[in-house]
Order: sequence, then C-alpha cells, then structure tokens
Amino acid sequence: MHVVIIEDEKPAAERLQKILGDVDPSVTVDAVLTSVKDSVAWLRDHSADLLLVDIRLSDGSSFEIFRQVNVQTPVIFTTAYDEYAIEAFTVNSIAYLLKPVRKEELRRALEKFRSLQGLRSAQVEALLRTLQPETRSYRRHFLIQVGQRLQQLAVDDIAYCYAMDKNVFCTTFDRHTHTLDFTLDALQEELDPAHFFRINRKMIVSMRAIRAMHAWSRSRIRIELDPPEPKGIEALVSVERTPEFREWLDT
Repeated sequence: MHVVIIEDEKPAAERLQKILGDVDPSVTVDAVLTSVKDSVAWLRDHSADLLLVDIRLSDGSSFEIFRQVNVQTPVIFTTAYDEYAIEAFTVNSIAYLLKPVRKEELRRALEKFRSLQGLRSAQVEALLRTLQPETRSYRRHFLIQVGQRLQQLAVDDIAYCYAMDKNVFCTTFDRHTHTLDFTLDALQEELDPAHFFRINRKMIVSMRAIRAMHAWSRSRIRIELDPPEPKGIEALVSVERTPEFREWLDT
C-alpha cells in the first residue's frame, strides 16, 4: 500500500511514519509533503493508495488542496482541531484522528480503509465536499443616499472604508466619499476577504487601491493609496495584522 503524508510538523510526520511501519510493514510512504502548494504540485503528477492529511498547514487549510486538484484517493485526516468535522467523517466511514495519533486508532483506520477500497469515486468526492467549509457569498452592492436620491454602490468601486467621528465612510476609485450604515466590524464581514483587508482598527482597504508599500517602524507597513486616504486616517498596517497582511498579498 502506497501512502502519502501531508503534515507540516516534522515530529508529527516522523511519528506517523513510525506508527505506520509498526502497524503494517508493507506500507510504503511515497512522500511527506509540508504545504498546500507542494501537495497540489505532487498530486497533479502522482497518485497514492491513501493520504494522511493534517487539516492546518503552514500556508493554509488542507481543504484548499482538494479545491485545486481532483483527488479521488481516500483520505485519513489527522488534526488537533475542528471537532465538528469528526462527526461528518465518522458518518461517512472515513477516519478522522486526533493528535497525537495512537497506534491502535491508526490500525483501525487502515482496516476501515481496506474495507472501503471499493468505494466509488463519486462517494469520496461527496464526502470531501461535506468536510469543506460552506462557500460564503459576500455583498456586491450597498444602498446609499446621495442628497435626496437612493442609489446602488457597487462593491467593486470601493477603494477603502474608514471610521471617523463615530461614522463609517467609503471612498470610491472615482474619489467620491459616501456614508455607510455599518460599523467597521460589521462591514468587514460583508466584504470579500480575497479583495479587502482590515489593516487597522479604523480602515479596510481594497487590494486594487494599494499603489505602493513601505517598511515602517515596529515591523509595520505604510501603504500609499490611490485615491489618498483623508486627513486624520493613517493607512498603516498595525503590528498584529502585519503577518496576516503579508500572507494576504502573497496568495
């Protein structure tokens, strides 16, 4: 049986290999992959009988692998998180093991795998969809008031949003500013995080509005926006948000 381990923690990967060898010496570990990127690249050109996959990898959720590659291989997930998914996997007869993985649990999982080898690929794909988070839909328009008129404002036209004087405003790429009847926290939930990022307590920016970036004190990042931010608002990525901001730009 050919197995691939997808795990970004070296001690955990080594432990899995050792337990596999103890449980079934006939198992061959073809690869140990440590990231979504590497896993996608490997699975596009190779196949295995079984995947042992950690949920959280260094560059994102392992579910992203299955969005990018049509994986028909049965999967045993290993993780310390997301107990809600355990029930989903149990119902669908695919093992979901909590770390640290125990030898007897892995033995039972391999026995279950062998009993499911005849499972149709369509059933496997349905199971993977069960485990994937729901696809979230985000707002495409806001209803705003301009003078006495009400009109729609397309989210794609928004360059950034900011809080000032207990109000929340948005500035569009054509340099108009409008009031939005939202808190910044609520607005953050309405905007697609693939395109908008909250850089600090007072500001959310569109990736398209970023003209340039500069290293700043305390590992922060100073952003040049187009159109420029209003006086009294700093387009400065806060210390605690800087690592996530770098990841956001690198996706």
